[in-house]
Amino acid sequence: MSKKKTPAHYTLSGISLITAILFIIPILWMLFVSVKPEGIGVSNVIGWFIPPYTVENYTHVLFDTPVLRWLWNSLIVALISTALTLFVTSLAAFAISKMQFRYKTFIYVFFLAGLMVPGEATIIPLYQIIKDMDLLDTYTGLIIPGIASPLGVIILKSFFDGVPQELIESAKMDGCSLVRIYLNIVLPLAKPALAAIGIFTFIGSWNNFLWPFLAIMSEDLFTLPVGIPQFNSVYSVDYVLPMTVNAVASIPVIIAFLIFEKQIVRGISFTGIK
Repeated sequence: MSKKKTPAHYTLSGISLITAILFIIPILWMLFVSVKPEGIGVSNVIGWFIPPYTVENYTHVLFDTPVLRWLWNSLIVALISTALTLFVTSLAAFAISKMQFRYKTFIYVFFLAGLMVPGEATIIPLYQIIKDMDLLDTYTGLIIPGIASPLGVIILKSFFDGVPQELIESAKMDGCSLVRIYLNIVLPLAKPALAAIGIFTFIGSWNNFLWPFLAIMSEDLFTLPVGIPQFNSVYSVDYVLPMTVNAVASIPVIIAFLIFEKQIVRGISFTGIK
């Protein structure tokens, strides 16, 4: 027998629906405007949503401007940063959670303290370090600062704490090394948390503006957040092409979310990010 739905249930459902609509409308407006002919005159809001439509804007943006190059740069930086972040944070979290060594608690508190320091507070010394290493205006200089994630270590450490210690000890008795325990036991169990951290890292890297703006001088190495303002000032005369570029920049993130939606929801539920 199904439970009777209360007024509170309908109220929450209505609020959720309204919130979803408020988020969807700007996305739909962006997509509709991106396929309007460039320079078209529109007298009211409804005019943006009705024909005529064209895909020539996308052809022009991708093949006649540097946007495709910036898209590739953003993809390279985001994918490599995400992979390295997952590798580094999972190793650190595994060591703190399942290995015994001196000052382990201090190191964990050190990671917790990292959450209280905004990234902007470290931008000047970080810039100086990258400059001294001669990594400015390079992919490496873009990627290295992005792989330090105290939040990822803390989330994965909490997740690894839930793996029974008896399982680890049993694997050791069967002759498993720490590397095999890490690769074959702990990581497979942590897939939801890894997926959640991975998608958040990818989105954060994809949308990062400040560090690429400071570290990159060559237009060929611009990422989309740095290149789009320049595009808007050079190539556009109305709303159409900027919306086309924004749509191009949004597509990879939307695809990533659709592919990993279940893992993200599970990861949020299991790791307590809510």
